[in-house]
Amino acid sequence: MPHSVSPEANPTSNDIAVRDEAMADSPVQPTASQATDGDVAMAEVDAPAPATEEKKDVKLEDLFIDGDSDDEFPSSKPQDSPESSSPGIATPPSPTDIADLKASDPEVMRSFYQRLFPWRYLFQWLNHSPTPTNDFGHREFAFTLQNDAYLRYQSFATHDLLRKDVLRLMPSRFEIGPVYSTNPRDRKTLRNASAFKPLAKELCFDIDLTDYDEIRTCCDKANICIKCWQFITMAIKVVDVALRDDFGFKHIMWVYSGRRGAHAWVCDKKARTMGDQMRRSIAGYLEVIKGGAQSGKKVNLWRPLHPHLSRSLETLKSHFQEDVLEAQDPWASNERAERLLQLLPDKNLNESLRKKWDAAPGRSSVSKWADIDTVAKSGASKNLDAKALLEAKQDIVLEYTYPRLDIEVSKKLNHLLKSPFVVHPGTGRVCVPINTKSLEDFDPLGVPTVQSLLAEIDAWKGEEDAEGGSQQKSVQDWEKTSLKPYVEQFRSFVIGLMKDERDGKVKREREEDTMEF
Repeated sequence: MPHSVSPEANPTSNDIAVRDEAMADSPVQPTASQATDGDVAMAEVDAPAPATEEKKDVKLEDLFIDGDSDDEFPSSKPQDSPESSSPGIATPPSPTDIADLKASDPEVMRSFYQRLFPWRYLFQWLNHSPTPTNDFGHREFAFTLQNDAYLRYQSFATHDLLRKDVLRLMPSRFEIGPVYSTNPRDRKTLRNASAFKPLAKELCFDIDLTDYDEIRTCCDKANICIKCWQFITMAIKVVDVALRDDFGFKHIMWVYSGRRGAHAWVCDKKARTMGDQMRRSIAGYLEVIKGGAQSGKKVNLWRPLHPHLSRSLETLKSHFQEDVLEAQDPWASNERAERLLQLLPDKNLNESLRKKWDAAPGRSSVSKWADIDTVAKSGASKNLDAKALLEAKQDIVLEYTYPRLDIEVSKKLNHLLKSPFVVHPGTGRVCVPINTKSLEDFDPLGVPTVQSLLAEIDAWKGEEDAEGGSQQKSVQDWEKTSLKPYVEQFRSFVIGLMKDERDGKVKREREEDTMEF
C-alpha cells in the first residue's frame, strides 16, 4: 500500500528566518521578551515530557527489538477502511507519483522520515545509553530548510521530539554538532556567555572526490563513477587502519555522503572528549597531500618514511597500478605527462623521456611509468641519483593515491557534520554506513534512493501473502526495503558502542568504590 503518513501542519519555509535559533522542545510558550531576542521564536512541538522509568535489569540487545508497540517505526500494513475518506485528509502519493517526484519534495521527505529513518538507533548512538542523558539532550542539531535557511542550536530531550520537529519543519537535511555544557536552546539565558562551551563530539573526517579532480580523468566536480570511487576506497583503508592501529580507536563508522564522498565518525569516548589541540595533532598526522591544484610538488616527506607512511605505501601500490595507471590513465596527454616529469628529480632523464613520449603519441600511462626505470637503466643520465629517483617515485604513488582529507572538518570540536541516513537532496541517495569489511563491494551508484525505497514499501509482500495466513511478527517498513542491511549494520555498531560505554562506566564506578575504602 502507499506509505502514507498522517497529515501534520507543515509551515512553509518562508515563515522561518535565516538566523541561529534556540528552539524549545517543551510545551512552554516563549515570553514576549524571548520572542524578540535576536533569535526568531518558532512554534514549539507539543510533546509529553519523558516519563521517569524504573531501573531494571535488561539485556542490551533487547533494547533494539523492533517489535514493540511504540510508534517509532510504524508498519504500513494495509488496514481495512471505508471507501470514502474524511474531508481534509490528503491523499498519499501513489507509487507512480513517487517516481515522478524529486527527492526534496516535502511529501517524499515526510514519508521517508516518518517510515524509514532509524530515529531510535540515532538516539542510542548519540546518547550512549538507553535512557536519555545530556549526551543527547545537550547535543546541537542544525537544520537546513527548503529555502536554504540554516537553523543552529536546536536540541531535544528525546528522539521523539527530534523526529516530530523534523516532520514539522521538513529540513532538506540536518547536521550533528557537539554536546554542550548546557542545553543549546538555553544558551542566551546564561549570565556568563563563556559558560556555554562544547564538551564532546565524535572525531570526524571528510573525504570529497572534488579534491581529486586534478588526478581523476573519468569525472569532475559533482560527478562520480565506480572508477573514481576507488580513491575513496583507498582513503578509507589508509585512514581506518591508522585510527585503529596507531591511535587505538575501536568504534569507527564510515558513512557515504550521498553524492561524492565519505565521512568517518570516531565514536570512542576518548575520541569524543578530545580538545581542539589533540584533534589538530591527529589531523596533521594523517595529512600528507598539501597544496592546491596549482601548486607544485604536493608530497615532501622525510626519509626514512614514518611507519604509517610505509604501511600506507604498501597498501596503495596495487591500487596505483590498477585504479590509477590502468583505470585513470592520468598521463595520457602530453600536457598531463609534463606533470609527471616535473615530479622526477633528474633533468637529463626527463628530457630523454619527453623525446620518447613525443615520438609515440597516445602511449599509455602504464607504459610511461615503466619507461622511467627503462630509460634510467639505459644510462640516459650519467649523474642519476638512483636513491632520489626511487624516493620521487614513492612520492608520486602517494600523491596519486593517498587520502585527500578536508582537514578543517577534523580540527574543531564544534564542527557540525551531516547526519547519517539523511537524504542527499541532489541525488536522492541515502547517506548509508559503509561496511569496511567489504569495501571493494560498495557501489555509491547502487545506494538506494528515497524514491526507490518508498516504492519498495508499496511493492512489498509479506509472509501472509505467500502462505495465505496472517503474519505473526510486525515487520517494520525499513525491513521491507533495500535499506535493511544498512540499518542492521548501524544497529550492530550502536550495540557494540553502548556495550563498551556501559562496561566502562561499571569499571569506573568500581574503581571509585575501591578508592573510598
